[in-house]
Amino acid sequence: MSSHLEDVVRRALAEDLGSAGDITTMATVGEDKMARARLVSRAEGTLAGLETVKWVFALLDDEIECGLIVADGDRVGSGAVLAEISGPARGILTGERTALNLLGHLSGIATATADLVGRVEGTGARILDTRKTTPNLRALEKHAVRMGGGVNHRFGLFDAVLVKDNHIAASGGLTAALRGVRDRVGHTVRVEVEVDTLDQLDELLTLDADAVLLDNMDPDTLSRAIKLIDGRLITEASGNITADTVRQISETGVDYISSGWITHSAPALDVTLEIED
Repeated sequence: MSSHLEDVVRRALAEDLGSAGDITTMATVGEDKMARARLVSRAEGTLAGLETVKWVFALLDDEIECGLIVADGDRVGSGAVLAEISGPARGILTGERTALNLLGHLSGIATATADLVGRVEGTGARILDTRKTTPNLRALEKHAVRMGGGVNHRFGLFDAVLVKDNHIAASGGLTAALRGVRDRVGHTVRVEVEVDTLDQLDELLTLDADAVLLDNMDPDTLSRAIKLIDGRLITEASGNITADTVRQISETGVDYISSGWITHSAPALDVTLEIED
């Protein structure tokens, strides 16, 4: 992960600095000026992405020291000090926004995940992420989901089979799609199939699959589906998962509940960097 983190941070800094660098800081702050700063949370939340902060300042100036006070996965309150940073002022100021963007975004994902996890507590259901991630940030966003207590779904198209509605339509039907899968992938690859009606589920239960994604079913239909499956397949519910609906969905007995919202739309955690006088 460390090499991936470095690559992500280098690209983020290059985007911000362009070819001219931080022209504001270079014009206002002397090259020899030293500074101390604190990284502070302005809201309650669950943290993720603290290592990206360390990489930001390390890549800008190896004289900057970044001491983390908390760790990824920690729950913090408003006003909590997350890190103490000291060293050349130019580097601290130049890295401020990149560090806050990454930390706030990833901690927002962890916080949103933790909220859903808390809402389904005691039901046995687990919260899953999806592939609805920011391009080139998937590994970091899926790490953030884990820090919030969630579980990672497949990482990409290469590590598990998920036969969705468009695969079924393009292949000529559910049975044809499953036949094609079993002809091409080995027994060690898990095969999951998306269904959105009980009729499709009835057909799937006569075929060779490991898991079923029950898509956009209301709680009553979902409960009926879980009874029909009767433990024969791993079950996943997906579609229109919100904080208001997740508990009712979890009480149907489903194994997993997947949410794209936690990675593509979770609000960033409000964090700030304060330079000490």
